[in-house]
Amino acid sequence: MDYAFAAADIIISRAGAGTISELCLVGKPVILVPSPNVAEDHQTKNALSLSERGAAIVVKDDQAVEKLVYEAINLIKDENRKKSLSDNILKLAERDTDIRIAREVLKLIVE
Repeated sequence: MDYAFAAADIIISRAGAGTISELCLVGKPVILVPSPNVAEDHQTKNALSLSERGAAIVVKDDQAVEKLVYEAINLIKDENRKKSLSDNILKLAERDTDIRIAREVLKLIVE
């Protein structure tokens, strides 16, 4: 996916936690279409969290056929909005989490 993300001008994606984490690191403008078919509708919560911070556009799954292409075309044409979304999603990136998790695990082992 890293090559696909790198080549993209915008990204359209579901909103699982792992994907959200990757998208924050990539820093590209994103349109999220959360799956409604997941436990406790957590993808919608994830997507709205980014949207509330100006870091993503959200299109509901049941409105995707009607709105997704329109939103994507408008975003591609709007350089200021793309820049704003990119800047805002990058602010949410958590870097080196693998190292931080490994350190915490090692602390638990040593204790």
